[in-house]
Amino acid sequence: MSQARRRFVELLGQGWSVRGACRELGISRSSGNRWKNGANERLKDGTVRFVPPLDSLATRQISPRFLSEEERIQIADLASTGIGPTAIARALGRSPSTISRELSRNRHSTGQYRPFHAHGLAATRRRRARPLKIATTPQLHAFVKARLKERWSPQQISRALRREHANDPTMWLSTESIYQALYRPGNGLITKRESPLRTGRDHRRGHTRIVRAGRRFAQPMRSIHDRGFEPTDRTVAGHWEGDLIVGPHHRSAIATLVERQTRYVRLVHLPAQDSLAVKAALVRALLRMPPHLRLSLTWDQGTELARHLEITAETGTKVFFADAASPWQRGSNENTNGLLRQYFPKSTNLAVHTPRDLARVETELNRRPRMTLGDQAPADLFGLLVASAESPTLR
Repeated sequence: MSQARRRFVELLGQGWSVRGACRELGISRSSGNRWKNGANERLKDGTVRFVPPLDSLATRQISPRFLSEEERIQIADLASTGIGPTAIARALGRSPSTISRELSRNRHSTGQYRPFHAHGLAATRRRRARPLKIATTPQLHAFVKARLKERWSPQQISRALRREHANDPTMWLSTESIYQALYRPGNGLITKRESPLRTGRDHRRGHTRIVRAGRRFAQPMRSIHDRGFEPTDRTVAGHWEGDLIVGPHHRSAIATLVERQTRYVRLVHLPAQDSLAVKAALVRALLRMPPHLRLSLTWDQGTELARHLEITAETGTKVFFADAASPWQRGSNENTNGLLRQYFPKSTNLAVHTPRDLARVETELNRRPRMTLGDQAPADLFGLLVASAESPTLR
């Protein structure tokens, strides 16, 4: 491996992007992609062979008990002069059997001993695919598969295993172990047609951030800064966050409401998306809750809530609007909308879902344990609030 290629692999191992590593080394982006992903190479005789990608194990720091690339270069130099394994071992301070095995195992197909080729072969052998814990424990596999069918996240499954088997660490799985099992081919947990993850992915993907700027709501309104508490303050119940999830071409939508303290979700069926239909649907949903549990509603600056003053007049619920391009001010609702896309994928017609369908999804989501609630379910906590005469502070 050349010095440039070695440095390229080292940079990727440190977390550099391909573009950044190419810029650092002064090579083209296409060369970097070929080094990272492999490429087809046409030989002089017209045949095509696949050149494998660079192996990160070839540059990783390994135990001194294994031969290094420098030692293999010395072995090649000494062997080319006709020196035998015993003399080479004495010069390197190694066992003669180690040198003998190295010369016999890692020779090139031409019969020559080439140090870089030999080092690559050794690195490939070090990458042994060990069986995952979930694959060797049928009880774990069944537990994870059953929860995935209920659309639990790997993190929720990991915490549930620790709760149910608190005294048996052999039945514990980390979140990362579950993701690795999902992404490994032949795991029995994921199919080509449908992924059990809410993202629908069957492989890892880099994170992207999309920022939406611009003010879309110009009507007189109450700002979130007039609400009286910060977005991180959840000590008082009865404050909600809301938004719409929309179908293709904005021809169908579902209104989502999330109670900020308990993360309790209400899904509102919408026959249309105009401000009159949204106002009527929200008023019906809010009036079904006790007055002490509908104190305020925070929305984004969508024009579908142009009749917010009428909503306040009919329900007593004050409506506040978040700043433009600030989804973190409505974090509970944004997170919930992401969870709901597992049930209502993007680019699908949302009008086909009846109020009964929404009620089923609402119930399933509210029964899931949440880490932020101490692994309690939103339905249980919200039920306590409904039963109480006053709004207690939940800890």
